[in-house]
Amino acid sequence: MSEKSAPVTGEERDGGKFPKGLVLRLFAYLVAGHLFAGFLYLLFMLGGRNQ
Repeated sequence: MSEKSAPVTGEERDGGKFPKGLVLRLFAYLVAGHLFAGFLYLLFMLGGRNQ
């Protein structure tokens, strides 16, 4: 059996660090999620003021 079929764990990949692409996507999703939540909050605050 070849070694290529063995699963790769975090310890075997860059000393246990996360892949750079995963970190960038996670950061982008967090920023986009907070911006969207802030936009919704602003909409509700402005909508509540007009009643």
